[in-house]
Amino acid sequence: MNLSIKKIIKKYLILPGYTLFRKLPLNNDLIIFESNMGRNYSGNPKHIYEEMVKQGLDKKLKCIWILEDTNTKIPGNTLKVKRSRIKYYYYMARAKIWVFDTRDPPHIQKREQCYYIQTWHGTPLKKLGLDMDNVFMAGKEDIETYKRNIYQDSRKWDFLLSQNEFSTEIFKSAFAFSKELAPNKEIWTYGYPRNDILVNNNTKKHINKLKDDLSIPKNKKVLLYAPTWRDNEFHRRSIYKFATAMDFDLLKEKLSSDYIIIVKYHYLVMEDIDWSNYKDFVYTFGADQDIADLYLVSDMLITDYSSVMFDYSILNRPMFFFMYDLESYRDELRGFYSNVVEEIPGPISKTTEELITDIKGYDPGLYNDKYNAFRHKYNRKDNGKASKRVIDRVLELKNTDKLAAQKRLAEELKIK
Repeated sequence: MNLSIKKIIKKYLILPGYTLFRKLPLNNDLIIFESNMGRNYSGNPKHIYEEMVKQGLDKKLKCIWILEDTNTKIPGNTLKVKRSRIKYYYYMARAKIWVFDTRDPPHIQKREQCYYIQTWHGTPLKKLGLDMDNVFMAGKEDIETYKRNIYQDSRKWDFLLSQNEFSTEIFKSAFAFSKELAPNKEIWTYGYPRNDILVNNNTKKHINKLKDDLSIPKNKKVLLYAPTWRDNEFHRRSIYKFATAMDFDLLKEKLSSDYIIIVKYHYLVMEDIDWSNYKDFVYTFGADQDIADLYLVSDMLITDYSSVMFDYSILNRPMFFFMYDLESYRDELRGFYSNVVEEIPGPISKTTEELITDIKGYDPGLYNDKYNAFRHKYNRKDNGKASKRVIDRVLELKNTDKLAAQKRLAEELKIK
């Protein structure tokens, strides 16, 4: 459909309909889930929902999943709704609880009695939100506009999920989410629901089944390569390039006798790369593949500045850091919250040759102290029960009179 026609339909039909839907009664039993702007079924929302299915709550509550592809397979009793269609606006207007892991469209206004649980999607290494000094992302005009949009969006959130105390402190400034700036908002430092399976399903039996399901060979070690995206390397707004200096020909030559490598794009990356020359060495999976399953089947992780390091460390397996652009990424593009070179529990390489040497000569004893400190700082809450903690709060919220609760809080703050 022509873009101008879409805009006309949205302006004169859908948005007025959304305004009308917002006058209908709120449904306390209606809960909406969305991950990665509807691009796939994944992340914290997925694992919160699947714990609800385990508890039979999908039969007691009306669960809606917002998706670009409504053919996506989802367990349990749920209704799949296409993003930005009339049904999407209807359910967004009626739901008591939203569970999202990325920002939603700016024209979506939340009703006062609705609760918005923002699960987010990673512990931050690189600066984000209001803490950023520059913006290079596709479609972003300037840092002031970007920060204004971040601030306005985060005002909708009622609860923000955090993996650890480190993230909690950063989120206070990155999203203006402290009690001083937002007294009615709360950060839940519960650990990440998406990591529950790394604790609960880390067994040989489960991993072998996953390898069978994913057609991963069992006679070789598995390397998982999961880099982040580069803000300044993009195709168009919210669609980024697969940016890497990795020499896959050299990797194949030096490692293919003992290893295979899984390449997992960041969810914002969309590329159509021909990997046929690396058959039986490079394995790739689409955006619909839960990366937690890939963590479990892999023996080692190769990453860069991605938050996958904070999840993978739960498994206590070797991690390698291919940071070919460390100085420019740190000093020009994003900047870091912590001294990455000092903290990360694994070797840093800037060339493929160095990476191969690090993999072949890896000595875990050299990184034990760093690894233990890393896990203590970032994984103490990841004990396999994060989903249950979130669901306990969801059940508490669904019948809560939000405005009355906020009034009570305001009175308590006055007394203090």
